[in-house]
Amino acid sequence: MRDALVGAAFRLFLERGYEQTTVDDIVALAGVGRRSFFRYFPSKEDVVFPDHERCLADMTAFLAGGSDDDEPVGRVCDAARLVLRMYAENPTFSVQRYRLTRQVPGLRAYELSVVWRYERALAEYLRRRFAARREGTLQADVIAAAVVAAHNNALRSWLRSDGRGEASSAVDHALDYVQSVFGAVPVPPVAEQPEDVVVVVARRGAPLWRVVQEIEATLGRG
Repeated sequence: MRDALVGAAFRLFLERGYEQTTVDDIVALAGVGRRSFFRYFPSKEDVVFPDHERCLADMTAFLAGGSDDDEPVGRVCDAARLVLRMYAENPTFSVQRYRLTRQVPGLRAYELSVVWRYERALAEYLRRRFAARREGTLQADVIAAAVVAAHNNALRSWLRSDGRGEASSAVDHALDYVQSVFGAVPVPPVAEQPEDVVVVVARRGAPLWRVVQEIEATLGRG
């Protein structure tokens, strides 16, 4: 039923345009009622992105299933590859959706909100891993944004080519770049404690042995 609704929706979007297609048009073509549509999709926008909720859940589970031995940046890069796999499973549909979102500003805004949710999931994982680091939150947010930007840059290049070639090679190259820049981010060293400074006040003309004696006595008290 879900696939039938998506198929009917995109057929109409391509024939009539997104704005000119109503939910009633979609359910009529799919041969179901409005209630069936809204059981699967809260709105017409959601039928354009039917797989993102599942993918986000898979990403969240993947990140949660890691261990403290995992290299954090590598882990989030692998999580981003789950999104690529979703697009690559059906190149024709992915290219059609890409073209549609370029034409409809409302869908573009919806897509950006979805991308932000992916980025937030990556950042939350990195924040936990970097909790003990100085400026760990900043590092986490910057790296998460870099991973999403690199992934999307390569993915959109593949979509603009009508899905020709291997999407994974371009995305791997982009994520490898992020890994080379941010991977294994060292923990900033703790600032060294300044050495002790001893100040001794002595009378003018006091013999040197007396000054030395005062210094030794002061250090002994420390």
